[in-house]
Amino acid sequence: MNLETIAVHAGRSIDPATGAIAQPLYLSTTFEREPDGSYPHGYLYTRLENPNRARLEECLAALEGGVEAAAFASGSAATLSVFQALAPGDHVIAPLDVYTGTPAILRTILEPWGLEVTFVDMTDVEAVARSLRPNTRLIWIETPSNPRLEITDIAKISALAHSNGGICVCDNTWATPILQQPFRHGADLVVHSTTKYLGGHSDVLGGAVIAREPSDLFQKIRAIQKIGGGVPSPFDCWLIHRGIQTLPCRMRVHSDTALQLAQWLSQQPQVEAVYYPGLSGHQGGAIATHQMQSFGGMLSIQIHGGRDAAFAVAAHVNLFKRATSLGGVESLIEHRASIEGPTSGTPENLLRLSIGLEHIADLTADLDQAFRA
Repeated sequence: MNLETIAVHAGRSIDPATGAIAQPLYLSTTFEREPDGSYPHGYLYTRLENPNRARLEECLAALEGGVEAAAFASGSAATLSVFQALAPGDHVIAPLDVYTGTPAILRTILEPWGLEVTFVDMTDVEAVARSLRPNTRLIWIETPSNPRLEITDIAKISALAHSNGGICVCDNTWATPILQQPFRHGADLVVHSTTKYLGGHSDVLGGAVIAREPSDLFQKIRAIQKIGGGVPSPFDCWLIHRGIQTLPCRMRVHSDTALQLAQWLSQQPQVEAVYYPGLSGHQGGAIATHQMQSFGGMLSIQIHGGRDAAFAVAAHVNLFKRATSLGGVESLIEHRASIEGPTSGTPENLLRLSIGLEHIADLTADLDQAFRA
């Protein structure tokens, strides 16, 4: 089936008790066993398994073209589970331009625990190759990257990981499976913050890890999910599963509007640089065209005049909301370096924009008046 059909139907069935088309919400924390101690319905305790979570995981695996998925309470919990499934002394290669929570997890939790980490420019394949060690177990990629929308060649980095006996994990949050399917290019695991485009309405927190094929590593991730208990509630699973039904339609609008806005922004005198892989001249544009169906709803801009000028633009928008996160129906703007903190490598004049579902004319008008304020 095509992705639009999978998004609507995967993990869903008619409720046998009532005939309801919409999925029931199973809030029970525990499930009755038979007199012989068995669980004929397959559920024991909701930390271990829940019908809503099982159906969401089935849908996520189908969307990404994988065999199995594990849903978590947040994208950070999903990310942490992947690294926790490794062993002390293992080596990880991670990107320099990446969601700030990922290096925070690695530096704050995993390096003191014994994981070895090297951060590298993931767009430079030769630099990644030079960073390989005999104990390199995992290469983590994020494409497009946060916040500068750098593009990583999934196939080349996956091949490097496999040549060294390791795996490649792709954070596919910004692209979603609608625009990019990393398994087709050799990635072994895909990670999502389902809070973002998959939920799609800024009202639910979640994360997921999806496996291309069965592996001992994924079974460790599954054990961490169940034993550690960082699982989403039934209602969170229900909301994300519902959000996925409109994901293909939403991603088309997000992408089309973001491209138009990026083209408009590139012509504005107040804008020093626009980061969007759909623009001609983008450093990773050719790779993005090869491995993406479209270029997504995220873009970043640098404002002439430095930090103060960037803050002034963000202060004067009306339609855009000054808020962290992305992937919802409303457009957001934020000064990324101040969110990332004092160790941020993001330019002080950079603003990150999440483009929602509003009309392009209204978004350009809002930014235009903010530039002139």
